[in-house]
Formats: sequence, C-alpha cells, structure tokens
Amino acid sequence: MFKSTDNYIASNELTLAVNAAIALEKPLLIKGEPGTGKTQLAEELARSLNCKLYQWHIKSTTKAQQGLYEYDAVSRLRDSQLGDARVHDIGNYIVKGKLWQAFEEDQRSILLIDEIDKADIEFPNDLLQELDKMEFYVYETQQVIKAKQRPIIIITSNNEKELPDAFLRRCFFHYIKFPTKDEMEKIIDVHHPNVKQDLLQQALEVFFDLRNVNGIKKKPSTSELIDWLKLLISDDISQETLLDNKSDIIPLFGALLKNEQDVSLIEKLAFMSRRNR
Repeated sequence: MFKSTDNYIASNELTLAVNAAIALEKPLLIKGEPGTGKTQLAEELARSLNCKLYQWHIKSTTKAQQGLYEYDAVSRLRDSQLGDARVHDIGNYIVKGKLWQAFEEDQRSILLIDEIDKADIEFPNDLLQELDKMEFYVYETQQVIKAKQRPIIIITSNNEKELPDAFLRRCFFHYIKFPTKDEMEKIIDVHHPNVKQDLLQQALEVFFDLRNVNGIKKKPSTSELIDWLKLLISDDISQETLLDNKSDIIPLFGALLKNEQDVSLIEKLAFMSRRNR
C-alpha cells in the first residue's frame, strides 16, 4: 500500500487513486498543474515499494514505437560494409525501449510515461494493445515480448491537449488539485523543516495572493514556491522586509514569475497600489 513518504506528501485522494490503480492493474493517469509533483509521485512510489523505476519522458517528436524498440538499420548497414560478423544476427541492432526493459524485469517494476500530452494525438492509441495485453511483437526477430511481471504504470499529463476516449477508458484517472494552505505547509515542512514560521506565513500569503491575481498568465507552482522559500531563507529575509512597503515589489520574484507579461502586470498593480495610498 502506498502512502505519504518522508519526501512526498500525498493527499488521501491521491493515495486512494494510486492503490486503486495498482489493485485494478490499470495505468494511473495523473493530471494537474505543472509543478504539483506528478513526476515525483512515480519516483517516490518506486522508492516506497522498493521497485525499479523506468522513466520515459515524452517529447513532441516521440513515437510509441520508441517505447517498445527501435531497429538500427544504419548501424547494420555500416557494419556490413566493414565486414563485421555481427550483421548476421539482426538482434544485435534492436534497441530496447522503456516498455521492453520494464517487461523484462523479474520483479514488479514501475514505468513512468511522463507528459504524454506532449506527443501527437495518435501516440496514446498506438500503445493501447501493448498496455492492455502486456505484450508486443518484434517483426525483425519474430519474437513476442511478454511482461514477466505486470509493471505499475504511471502516466502524467499537463492537460495541454485532450487524450482519446479509448485510451482514457483503460486508465484510472486522478487530478491532483492544487494544495490548500494547510497542505502546502506540510509540503514545505518536508523541504524546509527549519523555516521561521513568521516568514513562512507571510510567504504563503504573498504566494496565494499572487496566484489569485486576475490576468496572470502563469500561476506560480508548488515547486516554484519551494525554490522561492529557499532563496528567502538563504538571504535571511525577514517577515517585515518580505513585502517592501515602499515599493510593494515581491523580493526575488524571478523564482515565482516566469514571463514578462506577468512581471509587468504585478509592477503595474504595485504602482496603482502606491498611487491609491
């Protein structure tokens, strides 16, 4: 059974979702804002269950076939021109993908398919049979590769595009809600256990106020709050100086705001606040 670890605070809902997916032997599809710990979930699950973790990080150019295997025809052609005896065994030119590696494990492993929504729309459908049957066919060697132990599959998505219905039906779904202030305090305690409480409370107030600003393009995430607090602690910024009364500009705001539109918006709001005093 999975539960929160020393390095990862999981809500009751997330804990139930993970354990339900394991019991049903279905992939766990995790959605949520960037920076809410989706990828770290797989890492901590592997650590807590003492399983090997295979991480498949998806890009816009990633094809489903790469998760199974790739045939390196170029290397084989080069070796044939050089008279290398390896060319007689085509298996020497099969590069195993993350699914194949996970399928070969004698003990149950964990396979992370990270940010699946980055790939094209056909990517999830191209994996349906392999994830269902836990096997695939290698045409070059005429092998059927079957999973020795069904891996626990964690699939993450930043919700950048809709996933096909046929794929969604085969998953157990969970959306990680953004942490409340109380939950955020517990998360911060894992990363910064010695932070001064007055600084923490003021930082949380500034952080959640910033997330609630109308018109902000990219709301700061949990991971960005943790980075910001690290800077505040290292600079020994006190509660009184966290929000400079003269300028209303958040110190070290580059850890929280990640584009010029949001910086401009916050500076404009600070200017209007000063004028209204």
